[in-house]
Amino acid sequence: MESIASVLLTEAVPRILTISALIGIGVGIANVAVAFGLVETVARAGRYLTEPANLPDEVGTAILTNAVSVTAGYGMLAEFRESGLLDDRATLIAVVVNTFFGFVQHVFTYYGPVLIPILGLHAGLMYVGARAGISLAISVVGLLAGMVLLRGYEYDAGALEPDEPADESRTNRETLRRAGEKTVDRLRSILPRLAIVYSLVFLALEYVDLEGMTAVAEPLTSLVGLPGAAVAVVLVATVDPTSGAVAIAPMIGDVFTPAEAVVTLLIGSLISLTVGTVKRSIPFQYGIWGAEFGTKVILVNTGLKAVFIAVAIAAFLLV
Repeated sequence: MESIASVLLTEAVPRILTISALIGIGVGIANVAVAFGLVETVARAGRYLTEPANLPDEVGTAILTNAVSVTAGYGMLAEFRESGLLDDRATLIAVVVNTFFGFVQHVFTYYGPVLIPILGLHAGLMYVGARAGISLAISVVGLLAGMVLLRGYEYDAGALEPDEPADESRTNRETLRRAGEKTVDRLRSILPRLAIVYSLVFLALEYVDLEGMTAVAEPLTSLVGLPGAAVAVVLVATVDPTSGAVAIAPMIGDVFTPAEAVVTLLIGSLISLTVGTVKRSIPFQYGIWGAEFGTKVILVNTGLKAVFIAVAIAAFLLV
């Protein structure tokens, strides 16, 4: 078992620095876009998503950013909420609508180059298709929720206006400097709690046996009629999805059909929601939003994922 200092230096600190940099990029983009009046221009491309959900056009910028970097997209939403453009309800709905666009990023960075080659074309495309359907369904829920819960909402159109009237004599360098100052101020409010929560979580992961939570795997795989080998794959996938895919790949076509392999990996992802919430969601969401609103985001995100993963499992079993 590693020492506390070793855990913090080798695991917590690198993660904190990476997440902080990405949040800084998102908040910085938001501030620069506001300073130069670019928010309205970029937001037009996302209007087809924001209008049905009764969200302000500016949120379209964060939604599109999500397809490139989920962390940066969240950083932009945090800036919009901090500025007063979005209240808690509108922010939650924007987070839900974001889901599919966060998935799009992973298609190019993980699913396409890593997972499909491991699982093979047939099972790989089935699994990626299932994950795409889950993410799209969650985003559709966000759109429908916005249609109902945000109907008649009026947003403060001046919330993103610069603090001072535009000065025609102000140079681009001065405008960028002011945007940078606002970004630094925002990061000062985020980084301390981000560092504290991530440090506590990584220490808990080192000294607490979270894998014990996967004891539910065997009755669950038996219930849905999967081969006995599914238990070991689910346990591995719960801790590391890529390792789970590597473990099951040689058995596809022999022990598992492609559909059974996909169901096994989906069960692993369903169970891993608990571990993933502790390892990633809590420190990330608490760091960005604070404990109170961060808890709401986690509950909504995790609940919707659990429901639609279960729906996807049932769909494969019924086909």
